[in-house]
Amino acid sequence: MTPEALQERIAAIAQQREALVRLSQQENLGTLQLDAKQALEEMDDLIAELSRTFPQP
Repeated sequence: MTPEALQERIAAIAQQREALVRLSQQENLGTLQLDAKQALEEMDDLIAELSRTFPQP
């Protein structure tokens, strides 16, 4: 896989983050809201790690 392809995938993952943000802000989800918040934290960690490993120019 080329560095450009990896950067495209990282960007695609980062774009999907907004869906988790909206989901985590919904109050009527009960315990699913906690799962969404945990997934958001893990996604943020993943994006940060990928950005450190494959910095964009």
